[in-house]
Amino acid sequence: MTSVLAASPGERLRTLRELMGLTQAQVSSMSGVASSWISDVENGYRDHDDAKLGLIAQATETPIGFFYVQPMAVPLDSLRFRKLASAKRTVTKRVHALYSESYRVSDDLITSERYPTPPLPFTDADEVTSEEIEELADQTRIALRLAPDKPIPHLTRALERGGIAVAPMVLTDQSGDEPSSNDHFGVSYWSGLGGTALIGYFPASGDRDRFTLAHELGHLVLHTFRPRAKDAEAEANRFASALLMPRERAQEDLSPRMTLTEYARMKATWGISIQALIMRASAVGRIDETRKRSLYVQLSQRNWRKQEPVEVGQETPLLLWTLLERRFGSKPYVPGADHLAIPPAVLRSIAPTPKASGNRRPSRSPQPESATGESRVVQFKRRGEGPATGPTRLAR
Repeated sequence: MTSVLAASPGERLRTLRELMGLTQAQVSSMSGVASSWISDVENGYRDHDDAKLGLIAQATETPIGFFYVQPMAVPLDSLRFRKLASAKRTVTKRVHALYSESYRVSDDLITSERYPTPPLPFTDADEVTSEEIEELADQTRIALRLAPDKPIPHLTRALERGGIAVAPMVLTDQSGDEPSSNDHFGVSYWSGLGGTALIGYFPASGDRDRFTLAHELGHLVLHTFRPRAKDAEAEANRFASALLMPRERAQEDLSPRMTLTEYARMKATWGISIQALIMRASAVGRIDETRKRSLYVQLSQRNWRKQEPVEVGQETPLLLWTLLERRFGSKPYVPGADHLAIPPAVLRSIAPTPKASGNRRPSRSPQPESATGESRVVQFKRRGEGPATGPTRLAR
């Protein structure tokens, strides 16, 4: 939902600082505007001045419209983060600002191009059992038009085809370098039936990114209509495992006597980390606690806890770039940033230019990739064109 009243330019100035990780003193040094004026305007003690905001906009390479745009209301209690317990609150505030602006831009692009919204299953039950999470994961595969019992070759493309925008997110310091410790993996929000859904993730290894996307998808399905679930993170982890490796295949493919080398081969097939596969084997009853502990000890002995063997290819989003290019042309960042009132650097982060192979131009519509990396053309349908699968509510 869009907020009823637009934020004041002072509030938007604070958002810009959080977005860029700048202090009032740093903005003052960059722009020549007194830090006392910045503080007073942010706190509502004095009215803003268009000329001073213009100096700040120029210094931070931000469109002046950023200070006057109507923001999206993304409720904090509905916004889900996949992060470590060590994540700093100041960084979490930056992530929230980055995600909120990314959601605003994504909603604008998706709505203006009438891109179909996600037909995800959902639940609003007070409690959700492990069995129901498995069932919802199966229903989600159906909603995303995925095979019920096979590896997902390109999860990002499946999400985008299903109407869920995916955005890589980058936090930089003043020098332009990424912070050495972010401790955030992903963040997501779905405004509800017929609304925009966005999953943001901080790129890492291919297998971690896939699990993060599946985890955040679990939040959309499990927690959009029950935002105060007691153990939301554990539920989302269970959902991610069930989505990436359905229970029947897990019970068939994972045996109690599998070695770590065999788990590594399974990782190459399913695109799931060895550690996640061990947890999946435990969840579906293929190994007991003793065997699970033994495997984790072996992981530590081989130094595989932090650096596993078998590289899973990184997936790259395409949907937001496609919508941006359709609206603003083949060089969309400058006109797009001005129209969408977002710093061009942020726009480049969340809608990166796709890498074309050889001289081939990037596709004009999101295309799923096969396990061999080949793309299959999928017709781009706007909202309201052709049949659509509606969302399914979990029956209790």
